[in-house]
Amino acid sequence: MTTVQIDGFTLTAEQVLAVAREPNLEVTLADTSRAALKESRDYIESTWMHDEAPMMYSFNTGVGLLKDTRVKVEHIALFQTQMIRAHAAGLGEPFSEQVSRATMLLRANAFASNYSAPRVEVVDRLLAFLNAGIHPVMPQKGSVGASGDLAPLAYLAAAVAGFDEAEVMYQGRRMRATEAIMDAGIEPVKFDLKAKDASALINGCTVSLAVAVLAADDARNLLSDACISLGLTLEAMRAEMSAFDERIHLARPHPGQVKTAAVMRQLLNGSTRTTHEARAVQFPEESRRADTPYTARIQDVYSLRCAPQVYGPVFDALDYIDNIIATEINSATDNPLIFGKEGGGFEIISGGNFHGQYLAQAMDLLAMAVADLGSICERRIARLIDPTLSWGLPRNLMSGIRGVNTGYTVVQCSMSSLVMENRTLCMPGSVDSIPAKGNSEDHVSNSTWCARKAATVVANTQYIVGVEMLLAAQALSMTESLLPGVVLGKGTQAAYEEIRRQIPACLDGDRWFHNDIQSAHSFVTSGSVRAAVEGEIGRFV
Repeated sequence: MTTVQIDGFTLTAEQVLAVAREPNLEVTLADTSRAALKESRDYIESTWMHDEAPMMYSFNTGVGLLKDTRVKVEHIALFQTQMIRAHAAGLGEPFSEQVSRATMLLRANAFASNYSAPRVEVVDRLLAFLNAGIHPVMPQKGSVGASGDLAPLAYLAAAVAGFDEAEVMYQGRRMRATEAIMDAGIEPVKFDLKAKDASALINGCTVSLAVAVLAADDARNLLSDACISLGLTLEAMRAEMSAFDERIHLARPHPGQVKTAAVMRQLLNGSTRTTHEARAVQFPEESRRADTPYTARIQDVYSLRCAPQVYGPVFDALDYIDNIIATEINSATDNPLIFGKEGGGFEIISGGNFHGQYLAQAMDLLAMAVADLGSICERRIARLIDPTLSWGLPRNLMSGIRGVNTGYTVVQCSMSSLVMENRTLCMPGSVDSIPAKGNSEDHVSNSTWCARKAATVVANTQYIVGVEMLLAAQALSMTESLLPGVVLGKGTQAAYEEIRRQIPACLDGDRWFHNDIQSAHSFVTSGSVRAAVEGEIGRFV
């Protein structure tokens, strides 16, 4: 079994993704972090656990507007459980098990830095759940991303503590947390929380971050697949490749734009469909009359020609987003935080690291970038089914008896519905703020909603990109006999062969197109087409 060790400072997004998606990975706490946590906690227990200690927010005071109310030592244990109960106010469908796993890992890693000061036993408890495959059920709605993801994290804290009300997913079943804890052999079933343990568990935008890590990775893979779908459409439409000439893009040298053009040249290397000779062949449904001399197109429409200028900002946005996420993964987002003092001892400082504005704005950007990516892909899908826009490809990419069969028009329509949904989801959540908790939180980030809607945009666009692959492959199959001896590029040929390996061309009339859409979706979510291309030409993005 592979092990991931956390220390609060060196966890990578790749490790978070691996733990989230591979439940067989074991996570351990670094010895240096264990020693540091014990040192600070021993100081807390020996120095501050009495009723004359300085008032320290959430250690021995209430929270929110109750920050000036001292909690006596005799009530601290009760305070922990009551804090969790009061914050368990989420609603809606639960987050996925992947989000739950990523959240537990990220929270434990934040504690490992020794800025939050929970007991080391809390970290061990989180890792025990993670390694046993116990995933707290956390409702998706209810967090405003201000004092962290308080509502969903309260459900995580309740599960970790073994509350009777808490539920988890364990071995494919939804059950009470206490039942799963017993089945997994974790002891004790009821886990006592002490000073700061509960507020440490529920404070910080860790759920927002978990969703963001997963969504950003899915978007990165999606962008690679969108390069493949673009390449297949360029082949299907016998496009002009001059728009991808390196000299054009070096004249406007945005990194993402330059990269996109280079990727397309690599994917289509060796293609003879994207040549003047192939374009000179008139397809049966092409509007040009047979006696009209062939004229070079000179340049293609924007959805083909301007793809580097549209894809490029997506590449660059993802680089920015990845930097935000990498910093957040190894950040302390609790309040208050504990710091060592010169000469020994520790001090507690209150601040606002729990505020999720970095994540909120990054996820709004992700939603906008990916929505526009889906938009340009959908415009190419629309062209593929219209012979007046595709230089004579079969109308609707339809086979069988004309009139009896319709072809892929409604499939295209479904993709346009996703584009419109994505556009609505691009309404920025990070600029919205409603004061909460009696105005003690007078500006909130909305980071959880921003991450959730960005993830939805990515999920919608996975369908759009997959369908572009599907329809471009259909066009290639239907026109193959019209261009004898003409070949695809090395990368696009590998993609085409993998698509045809998974699903045959529709050449005998309409069929249950729902299945075609699901197959197209799996091209992206499984990464199978991408893997086939990389197997032929190497990593291309």
